[in-house]
Amino acid sequence: MQNDTTPAWVYIVIATAGVVAPLLFPAYTNQIAFLWLMVLFALTWDLVGGQMGYNSLGNIFYFGAGMYISAVVQVGMFTDVGTYTSARGGEQLVLGYFDYFYSLGAGVLLAAVGCVIFAVILSRIMFGLRGPYFAIGTLGVALAARELAGTWEWIGGGSGIAMPVYPGLPDEKSLVFYGIFFMLAVVTFVCVRWLYSTRFAQAINAIRDDEAKAEAMGIHTLRHKTVAWSVSAFFLGMSGAVFGNLTGFVEPLEVAFPTVTFGIFMVVMSLLGGKGTLWGPVIGATLFHVIKEVTWTYLLGWQWVALGVLIIVNVVFFQDGIMGWMQSRWPERFGITVDASMSSRGGKRKGGAGA
Repeated sequence: MQNDTTPAWVYIVIATAGVVAPLLFPAYTNQIAFLWLMVLFALTWDLVGGQMGYNSLGNIFYFGAGMYISAVVQVGMFTDVGTYTSARGGEQLVLGYFDYFYSLGAGVLLAAVGCVIFAVILSRIMFGLRGPYFAIGTLGVALAARELAGTWEWIGGGSGIAMPVYPGLPDEKSLVFYGIFFMLAVVTFVCVRWLYSTRFAQAINAIRDDEAKAEAMGIHTLRHKTVAWSVSAFFLGMSGAVFGNLTGFVEPLEVAFPTVTFGIFMVVMSLLGGKGTLWGPVIGATLFHVIKEVTWTYLLGWQWVALGVLIIVNVVFFQDGIMGWMQSRWPERFGITVDASMSSRGGKRKGGAGA
């Protein structure tokens, strides 16, 4: 089990910054909201890829599936989905405050439940694969879902589906969805932090270290893997539902299943911060998002080069990520003790790192 040794003032500072950020920087409300989405992405990917050792390239499937489930639920509550998405369908839905938020709540909830069901079903298939085969298999699931959504006319096909119009002003919409993304990131972090303090974390870490030995010790590996992937899918489904409403339009290539962008960002952020740690994904997501926004603004045309250089530097100089590098350099600050008799031979660690 990992013991979180983070001082209370760190949580207070982060919570305060999260609350006042859109008030201090109103012009960047959406960009900061995307930061919380990136944190959620990194945390959910690391639960499976970092803590359990199953490197998925298809977690974006749950993000897109949640988005489409929410869209169908929200539209279906007020009109026929097939007619609405057809070329001769009606106009975009304009709802009042009560109807909008009631449908949004129902869409987010069912998106989360639906993605958990998908995770349980896929776990029976995908966890029969290991190593690179699992990574490629999950990527195939995401790509297949994207193609299916692009050809399924009932949900709009390649033309997409317009979400109900937010009933308030644009600035109000930005603040509302900022608050939702902030709360989602906080709840995800709290859930993950709690999981890492239980015996469940020991079980999935054992699977990561040696799955055959974990099974020999009596650990029901498939059950633990399914639960971990389901938790990840639960929060990704909700985030997809909220993101679809923020953008106002859902289409399969760039919004629902962006495997080349969001799908890869999940992995990179966790590796950058240090996978298999509590704070690594948070640090990695924050640093990556800041660099991404700066390069997309001031180095347009070179942004992918800059991100590629960042990945290369990470792989060459920080293979354990920022948190791994910091833990090896200042172990005592992370609750790690070093056996003095072994320090000359590389430093044998005792205890667990809560970070």
